[in-house]
Amino acid sequence: MTEQATGGTRWHLAGDWFDVCKCAIPCPCTFAQPPTYGDCEGVLVWHIREGNFGDVRLDDLNVLMLGSFEGNPWAGTHTDPYAAVFLDERADDGQRAALGAVFGGEAGGWPAEFGQMFHPEMRGMDVVPIHVEIDEDLATWRAEIPGRVTATAEALTGPTTPDGARVQVHNAPGAEVGPGQVATWGRATVDRADAFGFSWDRTGKSSKYFPFDWSGPD
Repeated sequence: MTEQATGGTRWHLAGDWFDVCKCAIPCPCTFAQPPTYGDCEGVLVWHIREGNFGDVRLDDLNVLMLGSFEGNPWAGTHTDPYAAVFLDERADDGQRAALGAVFGGEAGGWPAEFGQMFHPEMRGMDVVPIHVEIDEDLATWRAEIPGRVTATAEALTGPTTPDGARVQVHNAPGAEVGPGQVATWGRATVDRADAFGFSWDRTGKSSKYFPFDWSGPD
């Protein structure tokens, strides 16, 4: 979208975000530390529960990104950042343009800040079916682009975790969705991707869930 189309448009998105990645549990990136193995790659998923871009409603739409990098983005010392973005095929042309403006950083807000920090080289973009399921009690979360991406996780637990309780972090120093949200930690049960030069298949590594609540263009 052009600056004229996006400049000054008020928008708000609230919903669910999670990732699965190659880091050991818990992913050090959320603590603003270098990734476990010096580099990271994974799947990032956004489910918009409620949202608008001006008069364009964005409720119930999904966005998914594949990404990779080396080093520590929070310290500004990372290299080789790459990404590919997938938009929900259920979005019409106006909704796709709005999602592109927000997630591409043109519309301001947290996505613009995060994009300026991470500044990835884009490997591609596609409009696809994106299936997302998130348990209300955060026992599991899942996303799939058939034949290309599968990301599933279960809430982290252990011998001293009370039944049904969630392992959480407040005031994370490297919250991927921005400040003020609570991380719930998980274990990836499937982390598989084969698209735009990204290719991996693993299990048992880090996952975490955050709610997000963004607005712009401020």
